[in-house]
Amino acid sequence: MGRNFQTSGKLRPVDLARRHGLSTQAVRNYEEAGILPAADRTATGYRVYTPLHERALAAFLTLVSGHGHTTATAVMQAVNRDALDEAFRLIDDSHARLLHDRRTLEAVEDALRGLTSDVASVERPQARRTFIGPLAEELGVCPATLRKWEAAGLVRPRRDPVTGYRVYDAADVRDAHLVHQLRRGGHLLEQIAPLITQVRTAGGVEPLEGALRDWRGRLSDRGRAMLRGAAALDSYLRERG
Repeated sequence: MGRNFQTSGKLRPVDLARRHGLSTQAVRNYEEAGILPAADRTATGYRVYTPLHERALAAFLTLVSGHGHTTATAVMQAVNRDALDEAFRLIDDSHARLLHDRRTLEAVEDALRGLTSDVASVERPQARRTFIGPLAEELGVCPATLRKWEAAGLVRPRRDPVTGYRVYDAADVRDAHLVHQLRRGGHLLEQIAPLITQVRTAGGVEPLEGALRDWRGRLSDRGRAMLRGAAALDSYLRERG
């Protein structure tokens, strides 16, 4: 009986659920959320799905992998309301975020490459020690800028117990150079803070190379997932006519 039902082009909730490894409740929830178009009902009140619902569900699940659940939901809801301009804008926004993330990664990589070997010598902390004036001159910034970075937690000089002067060791110099590179790239202090934390946690710049490769890999995976999502959504749009 189930085969006859599917052969007729009609699908039960369980048929749709099994094809995508979902529960029947999940399928019903997606319909109620507007991710799937409304199903027809039998005389006894059972939902009846069609190949159109199959395409809609496939499109949604594919979009999730590239754009995330929230954006994928909003896109499908907009499509099912025939608000295609809104759906396309949501997709454009998501692509713009991916581009921003790519540029951030590139800025981080450039900043790390821009660090001098002297700054990168954090494994020999005794090899470098300086004060706020010379460091500001080295970076081409004013001492007030270094104090601002300190207030934001981006550099953490210690105080000389006798003079009270700020003393920057090799790790502080490294952090200051990295902040300077990223600031020149247009990044805000709050955007820089997580990277500085990563550098400190890793114990220097070199251990971050693997993390940056992973980051680039995730961005590439996201881009490919967006391509698959676009194809699946286009298939659904063509099915809708």
